[in-house]
Amino acid sequence: MTDVLAVTTVDGDPAARRRTEFVERKGIGHPDSLCDGVAEAVSRRLSRFYRAEFGRVLHHNTDKVHLGAGRAEPTFGGGRVVEPIYVLVGGRATTTVDGRELPIAELAREAARDYLLGTVPELDADHLRIETRIGRTSADLASLFDRGSVPLANDTSFGVGHSPGSATERFVRTLEPRLHAEIDAVGKDVKLMALRRSDGIHLTVAAAVVDRYVADVADYRLVLDRVRALAHEHGEAHLDRPLSVRVNAADDYERGSIYLTTTGLSAEAGDDGAVGRGNRANGLITPGRPMSLEATAGKNPVTHVGKLYNLLALRIAEGAAADLDASHTSVQLLSRIGSPVSEPQAVDIETTVDDEGAVRAVVAEQFGRIGDLTDDLVAGDVDVF
Repeated sequence: MTDVLAVTTVDGDPAARRRTEFVERKGIGHPDSLCDGVAEAVSRRLSRFYRAEFGRVLHHNTDKVHLGAGRAEPTFGGGRVVEPIYVLVGGRATTTVDGRELPIAELAREAARDYLLGTVPELDADHLRIETRIGRTSADLASLFDRGSVPLANDTSFGVGHSPGSATERFVRTLEPRLHAEIDAVGKDVKLMALRRSDGIHLTVAAAVVDRYVADVADYRLVLDRVRALAHEHGEAHLDRPLSVRVNAADDYERGSIYLTTTGLSAEAGDDGAVGRGNRANGLITPGRPMSLEATAGKNPVTHVGKLYNLLALRIAEGAAADLDASHTSVQLLSRIGSPVSEPQAVDIETTVDDEGAVRAVVAEQFGRIGDLTDDLVAGDVDVF
């Protein structure tokens, strides 16, 4: 990999030198995140089916999922859903083998339903309308699965990743799980936006409040107070500068306009979603960092470099942080369609490590384990958004 790898040594994380930093996280119940989750769940279900039936993952890409908002009538103490959330699962898959029709549509619907019901406890099956429009995979892309034992890249594309991330990034990435774990009234649809500047970190939280947990406006405001307090507590553990927090900034109490929901989702009230419009592979949206526009979720875990290279770039950067004590590593990987996925066209690394040989060893190790990444994805052991 000597000819394709370039290593540049830097003296620190470039993000730290910027006067401002924006970091966003769309929570697991955001409509875009729900689409990402469904797309990945369908890919996992198909991958496991293919392996069980044929001994290997067959070609598929299920990264075309759309969510159309439903409608609810939230009420203090518990409201009701009056129009279901619509989910359309699209993409392509291997639908026949040796003349045998495979139950792709049924598997996709089951995977989508199971994911949504397992992720959002306030949802019932009758709150959902799931439709599949998965077409037959293209012969050209399927052939990349079938040319020998080495998977070939399905596209000329790039992936990026960095680690360990700034304090602001780590704060935002780890706050959402605490909100869900510690405050029952906070629904799964949480959006976090942090702004770092010289006077501190300014966090804006949009948190859907579940109506059955609050009896009145006073109860609702107490929930927001708990969110604010938890964010400050979390900031004390992760940040070295003052933190200000605003929760549900669009609320208008005089008009009775508050973020009260029945399902804990904005998807019950006119907010649609689509795959790839939310978090990048590291779970964040960071405009000050190199980012790929590829949708990681739903792409096949064998040949689709739009998925593999974004996750592999993260693993390389994390390896440099863990093994080489790098305080910053940024990785960019470029593939070439038809070449083995383990043989990138170019690798560009920016790192605080000044031992180029050690960096090259980390890169070689991770590319040598790309098959493990596929296995981890099929097992569901990798976060992709």
